[in-house]
Amino acid sequence: MDLITAHSKYQVRYSKKEDLKPLQEWMIHENIKKWYPVSSEEDRLQMTKNWIGFSQFSASLTAIYESHVVGIGTLFLMPYRKLIHHCPIYFIVGPNWWGKGVGTSIIKNLGHLAKTYFYLEAIYIEIYEGCPAFSLLKKGGFKEIMRQEKFVKESQDNYLARLIFEKDLQS
Repeated sequence: MDLITAHSKYQVRYSKKEDLKPLQEWMIHENIKKWYPVSSEEDRLQMTKNWIGFSQFSASLTAIYESHVVGIGTLFLMPYRKLIHHCPIYFIVGPNWWGKGVGTSIIKNLGHLAKTYFYLEAIYIEIYEGCPAFSLLKKGGFKEIMRQEKFVKESQDNYLARLIFEKDLQS
């Protein structure tokens, strides 16, 4: 366990609407925004509002250290009966908190919430080739279930693959 997440001043709580502000600030950071599908300011604002909106269902968790929001993770619950056994997740860690165990903690807590509160059988996440979260997901028990080449076009000649990772919550 990392020092930050082992510290008594670190906690994970249900997200609140006011957690939208740090989420929106992080999403404009150069080393963060490239890993999410939005490209315009309007899309970013809509995405982050939708993201934090799941807090009304107690499906979003916020990591706090010394009263500062340091990360957010959310279960994007499915509204259709045939699909309510699984859901995608998103998570984000503030740039000043990378490598301190916050992402690992969020992923672990989201899995627990998904399994014990929402009775989900699996959670999954979409990332793009080269995303720094790759090793974190592998360490957290996620398995790559799909790869789609040339999904994101970064420039005229540069594409990134889309990777879908899934974690089975039944085992």
